[in-house]
Amino acid sequence: MNPALIAKAWGRIGVIFYNFFVTHLPSHELRLAVLRFWGAKIGQGTSVFRGTTVLDIRKLTIGENSGIGFRCMLDARGGLSIGSNVVVASDVHFITGGHEPDSDTFDHFFLPISVDDFAWIASRATVLSDVSIGRGAVVGAGSLVRKDVGDMEIVAGIPAKLRGMRESELEYNPSYRPLFF
Repeated sequence: MNPALIAKAWGRIGVIFYNFFVTHLPSHELRLAVLRFWGAKIGQGTSVFRGTTVLDIRKLTIGENSGIGFRCMLDARGGLSIGSNVVVASDVHFITGGHEPDSDTFDHFFLPISVDDFAWIASRATVLSDVSIGRGAVVGAGSLVRKDVGDMEIVAGIPAKLRGMRESELEYNPSYRPLFF
């Protein structure tokens, strides 16, 4: 038996098990335990709310005390790294994959996304592959991020553009884990 093939099949079983069953269970601890079991690296105090979909669990890293809202899409196929004390509001999509539009064979690609500590991604924002979001940056609700966002920048719109700079000491801990959510 080919070990790489076995590892790939095992990873797909984890994705199916998590996305079809576990993501809907009302227990942060259970959801995080299953993600960690299938290879995600997730820090203490972090929460992942119900309905969040994860693709390629083994390539997902989330720091400590971060909150991932309801119904998010964490596409980690190209690698997804979310720092500590990050707030990802509900319905945010991180998309690390895509297709080459000029390819006759519809070739695909996967490139990483990284989100640094204390960033805040507001509801229904979409972050595309090969993007870095800096420390303390804010992405406005409904924005489309297709270029890097610098430290403490506030961006919004489609495509996301610089709207201002954040002024904060970034000393908060946004850990939030209500029962049954």
